[in-house]
Amino acid sequence: MAQMSANTIISELRERIAHLGGDIGRKAAILPFGVPEIDQALPGGGLVCGALHEFAGGGTGTVDGAAAALMVSGIVARMKGKVLWCLTRPDLFFPAVSQAGLHPDRVIFCESDREEDVLASMEEGLAFGGLAAVVGELVRLPMTASRRLHLAAEKTGTMAIALRRWRRQSEASDYGQPTASTTRWRISVLPSEPLPVAGVGRARWLAELMRVKSGECAEFKIGACDAEGRICLLPVSADGPDQTAWQGRSSG
Repeated sequence: MAQMSANTIISELRERIAHLGGDIGRKAAILPFGVPEIDQALPGGGLVCGALHEFAGGGTGTVDGAAAALMVSGIVARMKGKVLWCLTRPDLFFPAVSQAGLHPDRVIFCESDREEDVLASMEEGLAFGGLAAVVGELVRLPMTASRRLHLAAEKTGTMAIALRRWRRQSEASDYGQPTASTTRWRISVLPSEPLPVAGVGRARWLAELMRVKSGECAEFKIGACDAEGRICLLPVSADGPDQTAWQGRSSG
């Protein structure tokens, strides 16, 4: 009887702690890419929804970040609900975003004059808890600010995405600074898919997973987001390199 009573007390305490902790202890929601080679490189099998993720352009797209913006658009397009997009420069080309699967009716734009206001708007949107994702275009992301965003995302289960955009190439070195993001990606443009007739084929990207908590760095050559926001792994040519993810040192 004493043992049963002790077990009952422990069980009740666990329930109370779980209740007080809200979502703490619950399994975090995951958004898979639907590409096994990429999902296997991510702990949990995809992007954690209640977390902060970073994306930036690479190569010739370092400053404009167009490929990174489309990658982000495809990710949030596959989620349900409204998306808050915070920015200081109203130059997002929405016809291209729509082609990546993100309908304009789902996006709420929040334009600010200062990056400090972008960070504040992101945090407020994450704390609201009724959005699919919160995207913020940022030049700099200090560690303290990134921690606040990550904690806010973790509390409500809303995905936070920092889309890093720079005004000049030299500012891109800031992307090497540590942040609290769960994953960090760099998306670079590759030659588009060749067609048997004149025209421009599907865009292709190099997606570099530069950092992932409890995982390893990797890179993938992928086909750009389709009309449903989905990507694909490029096929392996007869004399080309293996398209299985290249994995490097641990970044967790």
